Amino acid sequence: MSAATRAHRPGGRRTRHVEEEHVNHERWLVSYSDMITVLMALFIVLFAISQVDQEKYVALRASLAAGFGEQSMQESVLTGSDGVLDGLSASGTQQADPSGTAGIVDADAGLGDQAAQPVPAQQASVDPEVLAAAQAEAEHLQEIAAHIRAALAGRGLDRVVQMRVDERGLVLGLVADDVFFAPASAELTPTARSVLDAAGPTLVAIQEAVRVEGHANVLPVGGRYATNWELSADRATQVLRHLVEADGMPPTRIEAVGFGDARPLVQGMDEAALAANRRVDLVVLSGAPEQVRALLPAVTAP
Repeated sequence: MSAATRAHRPGGRRTRHVEEEHVNHERWLVSYSDMITVLMALFIVLFAISQVDQEKYVALRASLAAGFGEQSMQESVLTGSDGVLDGLSASGTQQADPSGTAGIVDADAGLGDQAAQPVPAQQASVDPEVLAAAQAEAEHLQEIAAHIRAALAGRGLDRVVQMRVDERGLVLGLVADDVFFAPASAELTPTARSVLDAAGPTLVAIQEAVRVEGHANVLPVGGRYATNWELSADRATQVLRHLVEADGMPPTRIEAVGFGDARPLVQGMDEAALAANRRVDLVVLSGAPEQVRALLPAVTAP
């Protein structure tokens, strides 16, 4: 009996044919589409939150100011002005100087080399604590200057160094025609070495860091120096090396930088200006906060 006859025979067992499952080779498209959809939604959200509604921002600012009872909050806090952040004025605003002076001086009467300008009238509006801190720091710097001047006077060199106080601290200017450096040269003269040896013990004893700033005049240089940048940097380096190697200055408290002819002390091309700008400044860096240091030139006035 054939197989076909048995399949249709009454009472016979029917054979079940199972079809093989078809493999879907494009299932990755579903996951890829989901990922693209999520990325698109993410970028839409990012774009939406990056758009600032100016009107709503202004309304929020006004409501916050009214809620805290500070009308000045709109002008001082949310608009980014420096009114209440300068720490110098109780009102947060800088008053005009009726005398027309900026209140910055080069040196006080105790330092001597340059006439001091009057103390600005707006000191009356300065935070008393900040003003007291500035006066204490100025006295400390003047004490350092007095020690150095006494040491220089003992060697007859007190008139060859210019001292002044600015917002950085105490500045000792080694400025004199051919006294410290010859033109286009970074070699220390005997006078320069004597000045550094006199000031060295005081600079070593204090806690403040010292920065040596080299400068040059505008005359082009030749020989071993390509530009005035290299010349000024070498001058600062030679002073630093002498203080460290000969006077015992801790190398962790001193640094050297060259400014080329970018920061002249005196404007002009005459002989006096050229000599004055060929210099090295020793800066005793004040460790006081910035708002205190900003008052140092003013509080050193007589």
